[in-house]
Amino acid sequence: MGRTGTTRRRALMVTGAAAAAVLTGCSTEEQERRQTSGSVADPARAEAALRRRLATASGALLDQYDAVIAQHPALSGQLTALRAAVAEHVTALAGPAVTALPAVAPPAVPADAGAALKALATAERRISDAHSASLVDAEPELARLLASVAAAGAGHAYLLTKRDS
Repeated sequence: MGRTGTTRRRALMVTGAAAAAVLTGCSTEEQERRQTSGSVADPARAEAALRRRLATASGALLDQYDAVIAQHPALSGQLTALRAAVAEHVTALAGPAVTALPAVAPPAVPADAGAALKALATAERRISDAHSASLVDAEPELARLLASVAAAGAGHAYLLTKRDS
C-alpha cells in the first residue's frame, strides 16, 4: 500500500477516535478542562441537575402521550408500546439521585388524530435532539444512555410519521 493508503488509514483512525470521544461523553482533554476550570465544582451535583432536566423533558413527552391517548383512544394500540418506552426512559434518566420531577402543564392535543401523531413525532424529535445535544455535558455512562435514548426517540418519530395504517 502506498503513501495515499497510509494517509487514508490515519485519517480513518483519527476520525474513529474523535467519534469514540463524542460517544463516550467527551475527550480526556475536555474532562481535564472541566476539572481545572472550576465550571463544575461538584460532578455529582452537575450530573443530578442534568438528569433532572432530561428526565423532566422526557416526562413532558410522556404526559403528551397520555394526553393523546386520552383524547384519541383509537390510537392507543399504536401508541402504547412507544409510551411504555418513554416511561422507561424517564425512569432511567432520572436515576437514583433524582427523587421528584417538577410538574409540567398538560399539553394541548390537536382534535385531528393525524395532527396529534404529527405533534408527538415533533416532540419526539425535539427531545431526541435535546438528549443528543446534552452528550457533551454528560459523563461517559450517562452519555451512553443519552445516545441510546436519543436513538430510540428518533425511531419513535419515524414510526409516528409512517403512514401504513
